[in-house]
Order: sequence, then structure tokens, then C-alpha cells
Amino acid sequence: MTTNKEFGQQLEKRTKAFAVRIIQLTSRLPHSREADSIARQMVRSGTSIGANYREANRAVSRADFRHIISICEKEASETQYWLEVVIEVGWLAVEDLEADLDECSQLLALFTSIHRSTKT
Repeated sequence: MTTNKEFGQQLEKRTKAFAVRIIQLTSRLPHSREADSIARQMVRSGTSIGANYREANRAVSRADFRHIISICEKEASETQYWLEVVIEVGWLAVEDLEADLDECSQLLALFTSIHRSTKT
């Protein structure tokens, strides 16, 4: 059985690994004004998930934790959106992004669940 602390540590590692994958993914995008703009947005949202989760684990109150978790949820949703745009524009194939899309969907589901479970 995993404790809350162990779960938190595992999720911190997982979100950091996702941030690294997003950075690596954006380096594979074409170099154009449009792609550079999307890449910047995706790096911001994709790396923000883990940074905010780390901050949430050091929250000063339950309300603070809940607020920061809601930011993680929003950033995961935004990252999912940018991944979908990259596929639809044709910059990368869906097959190349399946693992990233799946991980992003799982992170979004986790943060949505955590956010809902902390409602007072």
C-alpha cells in the first residue's frame, strides 16, 4: 500500500519526467514562427504542471493546496490541447505522441480527482 507521502513523491517524479518529455518533444517541432509560438506555450504549460504540484505539496493550508492543484489541472488540460493542435496541424504524427497524450490524460485525470476530493 502506498502512503500519501510516497504517492506525492511518485507524482512529483512523474510530473518532472513529463516536463522533460514535453521539452524534448517541442525540440522536434518545425522551426517556424507558428511552431515556435506553440512550442513556447506547450513548454510553459507542460512544465508548469510539475512545478505547481511541487508547490502544492508545500502549501500552507488546505485551501492553498486546493487552489494550486486546480492550477495543475488547468495546465494539464492546456498541455493536452497543445498536443492535439500539434497533431491536427500535422507537425507530428499521432503515433509519435500517443505516450505523451496518454500521460497527459492520466495527469489531468489525477489532478481532477485530487481537486474534487479536496472540496470542503
